Amino acid sequence: MRLLMLGGTEFVGRAVTEAALARGWEVTVFHRGRHEAPDGAVSLLGDRTAEGGLDALAASDGAWDVVVDTWSGAPRAVRDTARLLAGRAGRYVYVSSASVYRWPIAAGSDESHALVAGDPEADSVGYAEDKRGGELAAVAEFGAERTVLARAGLILGPYENIGRLPWWLNRVARGGPVLAPGPRELDLQYIDARDLAAWVLDAATAGLHGLYNIVSPIAHTTTEELLKACVAVAGAADVELRWTDPSVIAEHGIEPWTQLPVWAPPGEMHDSMHRTSTEKAVAAGLRARPVADTVADTWAWLRSIGGVAPQRPDRPVVGLNPELEAKALGL
Repeated sequence: MRLLMLGGTEFVGRAVTEAALARGWEVTVFHRGRHEAPDGAVSLLGDRTAEGGLDALAASDGAWDVVVDTWSGAPRAVRDTARLLAGRAGRYVYVSSASVYRWPIAAGSDESHALVAGDPEADSVGYAEDKRGGELAAVAEFGAERTVLARAGLILGPYENIGRLPWWLNRVARGGPVLAPGPRELDLQYIDARDLAAWVLDAATAGLHGLYNIVSPIAHTTTEELLKACVAVAGAADVELRWTDPSVIAEHGIEPWTQLPVWAPPGEMHDSMHRTSTEKAVAAGLRARPVADTVADTWAWLRSIGGVAPQRPDRPVVGLNPELEAKALGL
């Protein structure tokens, strides 16, 4: 198989590239040159946001079985790239997001849930609208029968450049009392970037098309299992998880999801973030590895790069201020 990976040097794109190379695929990575592509991939350099940014891709004589695109900016960038490649590639896999679903998302909702508005011709408007516009652009240029829209939920794993799981790992490594958001048995959904990558490549090989929610099955893990896995691999000798009621967290103005990454309190926010149906994707081969494996491998990667995860400049910094954490714990 011949893969053109748009991006391919960070997080999800890198996971896809490495997985394809491990399968013996021929991989071309189109990227801006800010990071090295994985060994074995052919690089084409260009910036989709710049005038003439697709020139290197246009000038190449490559043809591919599948294109994988993780773009989350202006939808017109997806439009322009897909239009250029429509006659040179067999299938377009756009890694979209569950954010395209209109809020709130009822527990158990599937791919038929109502969507936000999107414009394939637009400049960047906002994350959800941009992802929806990217979906529409991909389908407009490749057609519904040659397009896969992989609507990913929360993504964790090695190479994470958002900072959610890295923050928890570094927090327990710092030790002492840790504000653990309750209830401890609260179910969580996420997808390891490597499992997302494997499904994307399998989908391309199988000739799939259409919409798929790509996240673990509902109740794949719990808050307690996630945090205990962090403690098991990274916890300092004196680390102590102090389970804290959501009402106490709210009283101190602590923001779910951002200041306490991954976590959302029970209710509408939790149902929208962590209870999406993935029956269609599971039937099409999606598998989710145990949370302990995701946590351990992410910690190993973090240690290999000095403990500080890269940070995307277009995403807010996540994590809880130590002073606010201490105050909420009554320290």
